Amino acid sequence: MPAELLLGIDAGTTYTKAALVTPDGIERRHGRARTPWHPVPTGAEMDPAGFVDAALEAVRTALGPEAGAPVDGPIVAVGVTSMAETGVLLDRDGAPAAPCIAWHDTRGGAEADDLAGAVGAPDFTARTGLPPSRLCSAVKLRWLRDNMEESRRGVRWLNVAEWIVHSLGGDQVADPSLASRTGMLDAGRGAWWDDVLRWTGAPPGLMADLGEAGAPVGRVTRLLPEAGGAVLSVAGHDHLCAAVGAGAAGPGDTFNSCGTAEAYVRQLKPPVEDDVVLKAVEGGVCVGCHVIPGWRALMGGFSAGATLQRFLSLLGAGEEAARAALETAVLETAGGRTDLRVEGVGEEHMALTGITGEPSPAAVWRAVTAAVVERGAGILATIEAAAGPTERLVVGGGWSRSPVLRRLKAARLGPFLEPQVKEAGARGAALIAGRAAGLYPTLTELPSVTYAEGVPDVHISRPPSTRPDKVDPK
Repeated sequence: MPAELLLGIDAGTTYTKAALVTPDGIERRHGRARTPWHPVPTGAEMDPAGFVDAALEAVRTALGPEAGAPVDGPIVAVGVTSMAETGVLLDRDGAPAAPCIAWHDTRGGAEADDLAGAVGAPDFTARTGLPPSRLCSAVKLRWLRDNMEESRRGVRWLNVAEWIVHSLGGDQVADPSLASRTGMLDAGRGAWWDDVLRWTGAPPGLMADLGEAGAPVGRVTRLLPEAGGAVLSVAGHDHLCAAVGAGAAGPGDTFNSCGTAEAYVRQLKPPVEDDVVLKAVEGGVCVGCHVIPGWRALMGGFSAGATLQRFLSLLGAGEEAARAALETAVLETAGGRTDLRVEGVGEEHMALTGITGEPSPAAVWRAVTAAVVERGAGILATIEAAAGPTERLVVGGGWSRSPVLRRLKAARLGPFLEPQVKEAGARGAALIAGRAAGLYPTLTELPSVTYAEGVPDVHISRPPSTRPDKVDPK
């Protein structure tokens, strides 16, 4: 009999990825497609169909003849993970009622201030595990209703992964890990928060019933005949799903996901006291629901990959060869000048300070990579204050392949492990779908991962600490 296969889809900010995975956890094929944002003055938005189109393109690339070994078995389960905060607003006929606002878009500042005043900022944070910021889906929804008349037709909000699953034929089900990034979930109670839902101005029934990652939510009946009849599952928030795919979702594990957004992720056993939540959020770490049922999640992040890409453009090193030359130059000048600083790393506005003489592009690149690592160190310290010391630091994602970042992280954070997987998010989504298909008893009993040790020889001197006492939760 042909071997069964699992399909994982990871709808990320820059790329949407797909992976075909065997039940024993081996990645067989991969595909990806650009996530097709439309730039706007405040950031980006997209027609909701773009998410589905990108997912289908990534899957068909993975299934194509150029992707690797022949596909010799049926796809029995499909799991979808995605970015959080961005969502799809549907009308009563199930059609999109508004464009999707990117999670990093700057709209909603005034609405976030209004939300903080309406329900009280401390109460909002204690209940949701989030700061009342423009990132929250609730704020994006309120902005849409106040500024786009057509959005007032909207009666249902789905997060991106939930929307893709529904588009393939699945039920409308809310995943707790994505729900806990909306600002509309009382995470401690595991229930929607009526006060915030009323504040958005949306009608009753806006949010779907809560399910859990690894639960079956229907079968593929539309758009993807290559996986027709396969069990569908919402695999939750991409960083948390990637922790599962990297084998780094156990107690004591901290997973550092290095993509367009960089995140540090850690399990936390409930119940979680309000003062723990408030201190974590003050330090830039949110407290939500994990994709592992019954667990909470500590997660802090910022736009690290996007920041690095901006500096590459500034330095004229956007192409792969130019970036590789820049990294080589940093490694060859290890121990060189460290007076340059990047302030506000990860924010909309950043500043390069300490410019004297004629700093080289390599010195600038070292400064921004060091700033990214230092901000991450502050997030990790906040996580460990809430959950205790990290037993295993596992680092993965596209930017974890940067030689300079790897060496700086080893110098600043200590030894780390690198999972020998190509696409942790898509692999995690596939395995979670395998749980929905009954192949695994729980999400803590999944196929193991092989690791390599991260950069044992460190030649770059550690810069003076610039970690702020508080990290901006935005």
